[in-house]
Amino acid sequence: MSSPRQHFGPWVSENGVSFRLWAPAAREVTLLLDRPHAMRRDGDWFLLDVSGAKAGDRYRYKIDGDIEIPDPASHFQPEDVHGPSEVIDEQRYDWKCIDWKGLPWEQAVFLEAHVGTFTRQGTYRAMIDKLDHLVETGITALELMPLADFPGRWNWGYDGVLPYAPDSAYGRPDDLKALIDAAHERGLMVFLDVVYNHFGPEGNYLGRIAPLFFSKEETPWGGAINYHVPEVRAFAIDNTLHWLRDYRFDGLRLDAVHAIVTAGEPELLLDLSRAVGRLAEQTGRHIHLVLENDDNRAALLDPKDDPPAGSYRAQWNDDYHHAWHVKLTGESAGYYSDYTDADAHVVRTLVEGFAYQGEPSPHRNGQIRGEPSKDLPSAAFVNFIQNHDQIGNRPMGERLTAIADPAAVAAALTVLLLQPSPPMLFQGEEWGATEPFPFFCDFKGDLANAVREGRKREFAEAYAKQGGDIPDPLSETTRDIAMLDWDARTKPPHAERLALVRALLKVRRESIMPLLPSIHGGHASLAGDVLTARWPAGDRSLLMVANLSGASKPLPADMAWGTPLWGGNPPNTLLPWSVYAAIGAV
Repeated sequence: MSSPRQHFGPWVSENGVSFRLWAPAAREVTLLLDRPHAMRRDGDWFLLDVSGAKAGDRYRYKIDGDIEIPDPASHFQPEDVHGPSEVIDEQRYDWKCIDWKGLPWEQAVFLEAHVGTFTRQGTYRAMIDKLDHLVETGITALELMPLADFPGRWNWGYDGVLPYAPDSAYGRPDDLKALIDAAHERGLMVFLDVVYNHFGPEGNYLGRIAPLFFSKEETPWGGAINYHVPEVRAFAIDNTLHWLRDYRFDGLRLDAVHAIVTAGEPELLLDLSRAVGRLAEQTGRHIHLVLENDDNRAALLDPKDDPPAGSYRAQWNDDYHHAWHVKLTGESAGYYSDYTDADAHVVRTLVEGFAYQGEPSPHRNGQIRGEPSKDLPSAAFVNFIQNHDQIGNRPMGERLTAIADPAAVAAALTVLLLQPSPPMLFQGEEWGATEPFPFFCDFKGDLANAVREGRKREFAEAYAKQGGDIPDPLSETTRDIAMLDWDARTKPPHAERLALVRALLKVRRESIMPLLPSIHGGHASLAGDVLTARWPAGDRSLLMVANLSGASKPLPADMAWGTPLWGGNPPNTLLPWSVYAAIGAV
């Protein structure tokens, strides 16, 4: 049979299926297919070509005559994480939008979505019906929270244990491909959130067959993955290529890479980026890699490195969110304690990217955090005022709309969509959705109780105040209250918010996007709640002035202006929460 493109998982050919399992700790492995098949050992690998086997066949591996496990590189789990794996022929899907090459990075406007709550059906196929809404709104990139197979019927996705298998709760692999295909037909990019720092707590059998997959280090969510081991590194990189090549995702967002504590040498992130760059070069596609990184490592970021060759387009800019959150709500508990000087941090994140670029973090007991980012272009930072984490990690899962003045939120949203960095909205934010997004999962037994008790400890003060009103993370009701109400977008005040966002994104598309490739650096100030900002773009500048307060404020006397983009010419007295933008001279 022909050799597979990937190291791991089954490979379908015209003659049958090649099965491969890396299991250095196993003495013998039996493939359980139509009948037991003894596999041939080759070093730490167990191999078998089965003539006549085909896509749709279900199989397991029996280890040392003892335990039966799914394939750690399974491409589909129709009966959840403990069930048999299904052989998937990744070449069989008949793509319709075969000429799609993606979009340049400066056109990125993200909407983050959770498949299970985006629609009442909670499926890939149901999302297709909402794609036209995204296009009409001005969204250019749909970003899906993790899909790697997780235990149970519902989950945020960060408890995945079979990273090659899109979860069956949302549909079959071809359903996911149909969603991506339909998005591409409409000119939409699709991104996927992937997790390479840990595995979930249930359904991971790699520790049994390959203990060296994990190191002695720990992450906040479990044992660290040991990328010093070549096969472990290949497992992650092959997985990256699997999503980008076989599913044609336009990009990936790598979750919490600061928690990859055994990154290996050279660092996993370097090798992964280079592998993706080779794929982009071979296919002529725009492929974009984005990080979440609490360490604020500016050296990893280079949005102009196209195709990627060791770097990453951008980082989710939590600093931007935190500064604006404190400005809008006044909250200062937990990590928000690092942003009590909200005005200074709002200014810095608007023109320099990170708020913390090597300064000590009070929340981290004075630990130095971050690297200088002021020399990076604005394109290196994905900015937002809401996302799944910042909403769902609250005890009640409240959106910003529930805890801040609606006029203030509208002003912050206006600034977000007109500033140069790629903006991101969370599902329903475009119409001011009020549904909470609390944490939810579907574990059973002792693990379920441990999660429930862990949430109580984490939010002890809120539990003391509200008791049983705190959403139970294991309850189906908690998942259900997060589901979007799509009918709300046609009713006040949501229709007005949607109209605002659509108008802002029209201005961004027509007038701001052409400036973005040449924007580098900028200057901003925030005095007396009046924000002024200027971002040079060649022989022009993007200008902004905003009153970020509930009281009228005088326009700064030295404010130079240009051709209005939003709000017209600013008056001498700025109304509360008003925002203006223009294109002017350098």
